[in-house]
Amino acid sequence: MFYYIEGTVALLEKNLAVIDAGGVGFSVMTTLNTLSRLRTGERARLYTYLNVAENVMDLYGFADLSERRCFELLLSVSGIGPKAAISVLGVCTPESLAMAVVTDNEKMLTAAPGVGKRGAQRIILELKDKIARDMPTLGETTQKPAAVSAAVPGRKLADVTGALAVLGYAPQEITAALQGLDLESLSVEEAVRQVLKRSLKS
Repeated sequence: MFYYIEGTVALLEKNLAVIDAGGVGFSVMTTLNTLSRLRTGERARLYTYLNVAENVMDLYGFADLSERRCFELLLSVSGIGPKAAISVLGVCTPESLAMAVVTDNEKMLTAAPGVGKRGAQRIILELKDKIARDMPTLGETTQKPAAVSAAVPGRKLADVTGALAVLGYAPQEITAALQGLDLESLSVEEAVRQVLKRSLKS
């Protein structure tokens, strides 16, 4: 229903931003990462997700599309609701969440308040299953783009492509995103971060 909301930041509280758009104050639930990028009295654009359930209609907003994508992916995990998803994104950036999934890092996910060991395991398992279903060409069999050095280990390339798949990139988009990227000298997380920065600029 809403793709984004843009207006003046009227109020900031824990996990909440009030955006004045056209004289109406919209209460937008958000992450600590997004809140850190907002300033009261300044204009901002938040990419939104409207959660509608029985007796509930909450608007969630994110500073960029990659964070909103991660929120939607977390909601697709059984037992993970909006509050838990916001909690996870309070301790994980999109790239670190993707890395937690591809490297089975339960500890990173359980750092989020309200997310226990079982919840972390479900997030990792179900998002990995989603990658396997939607992106069967990713993983150890992924072909290196022509611009990627032959010196890049297959495991690093698999981790980068898997992390980008978690963030919603299609196989063709991943191949294009890796063109000209110096994977040999970058860590997996830094490589993912650079791809996200490029996407935000395009």
